[in-house]
Amino acid sequence: MNMASAALTVDGLSKHYEGIRAVDGVNFSVGEGEMFGIVGPDGAGKTTLFRMLCGIIRPGGGSAAIFGKNIAEHQEAVKREIGYFSQKFTLYGDLTVDENMEFFAEIHEVFDYMERREELLEFTRLAPFRKRRADRLSGGMKQKLALACTLIHRPKVIFLDEPTTGVDPLSRTDFWRILSGLLKSGITIVMSTPYMDEAERCGRIALMNNGRLMAVDSPANVKKMLDGVVLEVHCADVRGAQRALKNDPGMMDVQAIGGRLNVVVASAAAGHAAVALALGKNGIAITGWREINPSLENVFISLVTRAA
Repeated sequence: MNMASAALTVDGLSKHYEGIRAVDGVNFSVGEGEMFGIVGPDGAGKTTLFRMLCGIIRPGGGSAAIFGKNIAEHQEAVKREIGYFSQKFTLYGDLTVDENMEFFAEIHEVFDYMERREELLEFTRLAPFRKRRADRLSGGMKQKLALACTLIHRPKVIFLDEPTTGVDPLSRTDFWRILSGLLKSGITIVMSTPYMDEAERCGRIALMNNGRLMAVDSPANVKKMLDGVVLEVHCADVRGAQRALKNDPGMMDVQAIGGRLNVVVASAAAGHAAVALALGKNGIAITGWREINPSLENVFISLVTRAA
């Protein structure tokens, strides 16, 4: 990526705590107007990374810049350019929707916020609830209010740390509708998520584990990194089949998904024969199988296993 067009550049960023490498020398850049996803499980280092990128904690090594401005050296200037939606975004329960937005506007020294507040209330569909106290909102509505408060000062880059964790599927869908609208306005979105289906919606992603980035590319290109092929196997006893295959050295990964197995093997034909043989020894017959496209989860597990 041309660094001149980058909204965010990260160069060797690190943070260690008492020997634990929370973030370990990560490098990536995010283009202006891009949606970039940091994908990984709890403990991967996503929140520590975001807190450094927002200037909340100082890095132990490396650097990061917003539109060319070093975050550690130009905190006040960078603060005006970014919005941060943390996992524990603090809304004030005894304040109404309107009052919370007013409070966050004043924190960011935005005093002519009335028009902006109206735009955001309509955009997030919170206008009918503007006089409701925040502690009486549903989980999904609280997330939307937190996003509106994050956007009140018109940031150019927003950092969303697992914004949909803990909300119902319908609210997640609505939240993503809002994010799609933000992208059309030209804002840059950097988000973290543990959900692989959400990662699919990003233009590019970084797979993160144990403080390190294992891959940075588009979801489609990341899927091409799988070392092997994925077989979808149908049988009567899925759980029993999973147990039978888990310890087979010929199986690179085995996952039970609904009423079927996803098995990663080196090649399709030989893999099918090996699966049939292993299950046959346990009295389990295959009723159907096919080769399918790998998922991001398949690739993530493969990369973690390879790095172990």
